[in-house]
Amino acid sequence: MTTPRGFRDRSDDSLFTLIGEVPELVRNLIVAEIDSAKKWVKYAGKQAGLGGVWFIVALFFLFWLIPALGAFTIIGLSSWMPAWVASLIVVGVVVVVIVVAALLGLQRFKKLSKSESPAKSITVDARIVKDVADEY
Repeated sequence: MTTPRGFRDRSDDSLFTLIGEVPELVRNLIVAEIDSAKKWVKYAGKQAGLGGVWFIVALFFLFWLIPALGAFTIIGLSSWMPAWVASLIVVGVVVVVIVVAALLGLQRFKKLSKSESPAKSITVDARIVKDVADEY
């Protein structure tokens, strides 16, 4: 007899039949945990890669900030108004780009640390199995 969701009703199965199905169930559980671990590694790698790209973008603009600061200092000292103001605007824009890129990279790494590791779910499963085994 099957239930509405397609699962077989096991209430009439003998104890030996149920015990005989344990190895297959354990194998299915292990395969499912390995598949879950593969998915998590793929997700973690993607998030870490994207976070790293944003940090590289921040470092790129930080690299170009140093000559802009040099130009700002030279122009600021040599002529007081128009070139100095323009250089200050360039430095301000580059600083804003650096901060935004760094925050985006940091957000990716925080998102990565919030996801649940498959190792945690394996330890939870093992603890549940151990608790059930201790009861009997």
